[in-house]
Amino acid sequence: MKVLLTGASGFVGSHILDSLLARGIATAVLLRPTSNRRFIEQHLSQIEVRLGSINDLPSLRDSMHDATHVIHCAGCTKALRVAEFYDANHVGARNVVETVNHRRDHIQRLVHISSLAAVGPAPPAKPAREDDPPRPVSEYGKSKLAGEREVRENCRTGFVVLRPPVVYGPRDDVLLYLFKAVEFQLLPTFGGGRQALSLVFVKDLAELAVTSLTHPAASGRTFFVASPEIVTTRELAKQIAAQMNVRTMPLPLPTAMLWPVCVIRELLSRLTGRANVLNRHKYVELRSPAWVCDPSKLRQELGFECSMDLKKGIAETLAWYRQQGWL
Repeated sequence: MKVLLTGASGFVGSHILDSLLARGIATAVLLRPTSNRRFIEQHLSQIEVRLGSINDLPSLRDSMHDATHVIHCAGCTKALRVAEFYDANHVGARNVVETVNHRRDHIQRLVHISSLAAVGPAPPAKPAREDDPPRPVSEYGKSKLAGEREVRENCRTGFVVLRPPVVYGPRDDVLLYLFKAVEFQLLPTFGGGRQALSLVFVKDLAELAVTSLTHPAASGRTFFVASPEIVTTRELAKQIAAQMNVRTMPLPLPTAMLWPVCVIRELLSRLTGRANVLNRHKYVELRSPAWVCDPSKLRQELGFECSMDLKKGIAETLAWYRQQGWL
């Protein structure tokens, strides 16, 4: 067994690499020459680094020359232009599928990491399920759905599509902003803090991605990957404050304030040339009242459950942030 992993240098991809190597699975990674390798530096002597990109077909084909399995984790979550979402999440997935098809006599399975955003928001009373019609509300979500369709409609070998909701854990630089606000004794909540969320701890997602490579019941299926817990944004912020043992002052942020904040962040991104997760396209996700999915199919069909509860997950994340000097 030889796995080709894309997106290995990122937050989720680096944890998938950890899980692959912990199981002793031979692994090659596809990296751009400019990729930051800080999260995988300790593994470089154990893996094969193949330079290239999912948007460069010759290098992508070369990277898979001896692979028996592929985990496609590379993607774009923040962009300066809408086209960047589609170049990475749609066209990139199409290129991966075409390359896997070209080597379908050798590659046994493709595991594709998608997102709840591909389906759209859903409330706790009616959580998103795998057979629900997708209704993405953001350009990011639409691009991830387009990537999923490339896999489901065109892949001619075994495949698995995994849809995580909000992913958190060590190495995440998005939830870090909330930790930093709490460090300054602020408890920010927007829209009354009532937005309901499904979450998944990154190590649970990584373990499932690797399990999906060979699980006989996974082939050809799509799964939501989430903890059974549902939390509100207020509960999430309070749990972080409790773990940090910090007294906080409530900082209510009306939903109406999100629009100017997102617009300003987008303008700053364009001026600096550095993409930020907050922009006009993210606004439509942030204003949605709930992002909840039902992970029961995962448990029933694969016997897998995301076991990390929020309290322990936040504690492990906080410990890593402090160890790395991020807080």
